[in-house]
Amino acid sequence: MRNTSKAATLESKFPLLAVEDHCIISKDADVTVCFKVRLPELFTVASAEYDAIHSAWFKAIKTLPDYTIVHKQDWFIKENYAPDLSAEDQSFLSKSFETHFNERAFLNHYCHLFITQTSKERMKMQSNFSSLCRGILIPRDIRDKEAVIRFMEAVDQFERIINDSGYIHLEKMTADEITGTQHQSGLLEQYLTLSRESGASLQDLQLGAEEMRIGNNRISIHTLSDTDDLPGTVSSHSRYEKLSTDRSDCLLSFASPVGLLLNCNHMYNQYLFIDNSNENLSKFEKSARNMHSLARYSRANQINKEWIEKYLNEAHSFGLQSIRAHFNVMSWSDDPTQLKQLKNDTGSALALMECKPRHNTTDAATLYWAGIPGNAGDFPSEESFYTFIEPALCFFTGETNYQNSPSPFGIKMADRLTGKPIHLDISDLPMKQGIITNRNKFILGPSGSGKSFFTNHMVRQYYEQGAHVLLVDTGNSYQGLCELIKGKTKGEDGVDFTYSEDHPIAFNPFYTDDGVFDIEKRESIKTLILTLWKRDDEPPARSEEVALSNAVSGYIERIKLSNTYPSFNGFYEYVRDDYRKILNEKQVREKDFDIANFLNVLEPYYKGGEYDYLLNSDKQLDLLSKRFIVFEIDAIKDHKILFPIVTIIIMEVFINKMRRLKGIRKLILIEEAWKAIAKEGMAEYIKYLFKTVRKFFGEAIVVTQEVDDIIQSPIVKESIINNSDCKILLDQRKYMNKFDDIQAMLGLTDKEKSQVLSINMNNDPKRLYKEVWIGLGGTHSAVYATEVSNEEYLAYTTEETEKMEVMNLASELDGNVEQAIKRLSLKKIKTNKEN
Repeated sequence: MRNTSKAATLESKFPLLAVEDHCIISKDADVTVCFKVRLPELFTVASAEYDAIHSAWFKAIKTLPDYTIVHKQDWFIKENYAPDLSAEDQSFLSKSFETHFNERAFLNHYCHLFITQTSKERMKMQSNFSSLCRGILIPRDIRDKEAVIRFMEAVDQFERIINDSGYIHLEKMTADEITGTQHQSGLLEQYLTLSRESGASLQDLQLGAEEMRIGNNRISIHTLSDTDDLPGTVSSHSRYEKLSTDRSDCLLSFASPVGLLLNCNHMYNQYLFIDNSNENLSKFEKSARNMHSLARYSRANQINKEWIEKYLNEAHSFGLQSIRAHFNVMSWSDDPTQLKQLKNDTGSALALMECKPRHNTTDAATLYWAGIPGNAGDFPSEESFYTFIEPALCFFTGETNYQNSPSPFGIKMADRLTGKPIHLDISDLPMKQGIITNRNKFILGPSGSGKSFFTNHMVRQYYEQGAHVLLVDTGNSYQGLCELIKGKTKGEDGVDFTYSEDHPIAFNPFYTDDGVFDIEKRESIKTLILTLWKRDDEPPARSEEVALSNAVSGYIERIKLSNTYPSFNGFYEYVRDDYRKILNEKQVREKDFDIANFLNVLEPYYKGGEYDYLLNSDKQLDLLSKRFIVFEIDAIKDHKILFPIVTIIIMEVFINKMRRLKGIRKLILIEEAWKAIAKEGMAEYIKYLFKTVRKFFGEAIVVTQEVDDIIQSPIVKESIINNSDCKILLDQRKYMNKFDDIQAMLGLTDKEKSQVLSINMNNDPKRLYKEVWIGLGGTHSAVYATEVSNEEYLAYTTEETEKMEVMNLASELDGNVEQAIKRLSLKKIKTNKEN
């Protein structure tokens, strides 16, 4: 029986012939070079940068020869996050984080660029000449081999111009990436199945006027193929109102509504057809004359004549190149009931661009067919409109979603738009790339902005990757995490020192394990004694600094010669007795160094004094091997004498780690305690710490919540901010009126200011998270979401009632904090389900 169906095989209609030298050759002798495109990340591009990107595209396209088609194809595919639970040494909290995001849906973006050399005849073909409408495709010969060589040279130049811009990166696709391998699907297979998954099998294609279907996926196409459908004005970028304020603008590319902001499976095709510009303009000149002669018969002819003349005037006045363009959005779903919603969403996205949404059914099949990579020569010419290169480029999407850092080290944050976990390195890779010159961090966030959650989340991940972490806290922000680590390591780590009168923190500033007093140790001792001796508003004279330095050096020599046990008491006695004699012999005047005053001020720290326990400890703090240490000094934060001294004692512990732990990452995080050590006399100490820690594979982090502290303190700027290449800010909207001062103090650009002021402005109500801005070296910055699992929340929480609930349950479970957190997390999940 004869087969009367209209079905045809894909093989018989397939328009491509081969892939040679990593180029696609069509049966009509078109040659196509394929690129993978890496665009800047969403919400990270400023106005000037959008203009620079637009200019780079323009310069690159101007290098291409006539009868070339530029086809940019952006895929936006809904995918689900697959957690990494395979690591054997993964901690309890890391697993809970990964599990929390299991199956989290997000929109993934893949961008490709196809540059096709075709012929003058092919550029003029309409939809009825598409390879879909022909019975047999007979391959043609490439007659002009020289033209192909010139085309390839132009493409190389195109690639170099785009890559040199620094904003976009093009990478040529290989033959395997185009055609696929046994284990990985290729680009052609992915297009014909509308799937990026490996192993997706080819399915029936129904390419009809009423319905387009690939397997179970039903396709809807909206086109921009007529100037009547376009907005009155276009630009390279537009203001995104949801994240903008009256003081700042959040910018996205003009075509962003049909990019990542359109939350469905879709593909955005952008075509530029580079005809011979002179021929196009000559044709328009002839058309204008015809319209002029027919103008008296129809007002429409008169209007068309005016539009054509305006187009010609623009072209000749500014030397613009006449081209044709076309843009379409192809969306799909395997659920027939969602097709209407898809059409509405796509139409709304085009309307946001001030375009007239046109749902195309007439040429849907030929548009899909022309979208096959390498088959742009099959595009129906009647679906394009005449324009110039500059306005056409405004319809190119300009950004992609957040990308994972290639570095093995880093922290896990979340994409602010979709909530997908992002691996982010804010320490090592930026150092290697020269973006930053130190790993130090300055964190600013008011109370309730999620600051302690972010810092807990960060230091926990640093610790799990082998870092030594020392925290100076004034509010028990790290108690839960510390107790969890202590229980997990059976007391080896998670050491918590809480200052109290019964158990004060004490040390011996003159003690060294190896008896070596290097320059750093000597400077540390001098800074400590200077802090004890002088008030904040009383800087030492040069003669006093010299006398103190000589006293410290003399006592150290005494220790080495006499083999006596070093202590502050010994130093005090040395100054009182031996050093006094030396000064008398040198006839040092009292006004140059008042030794009686010096001894009188330091007497409270000598034996029998009020604070004699502080600097004369006979038990050395054995913290060199402890990897997670918390000093909680809230009890003395308002004590003018104890607070700065205890803080310096803690600094000494870290500096000892810094000097002796070779090749191991070290991190010191100072909460509000920095105020005590950022006084006039301590500025050099802080500056020393922030400058020196870089050389020892370490980083110093300062956290504050009071804006006035940084605005009014020159010490903060000189000692901390200028030596912190990584700045981290949380919600600053309550300081909106003061933000110009903050911007000036931190040296933020207008782009960075806009990013900071957009924090938490458009949060997804279905997710519980706070946003945080991270800036690196003044050149790289973005806003991320700090979203954690229930287990992490219970470990990080600073709410007194929640902390007590965890600790009380842990005490019932023999101190097992991990088990307590697991039980409370399950209870919380159950309660949420019931509600």
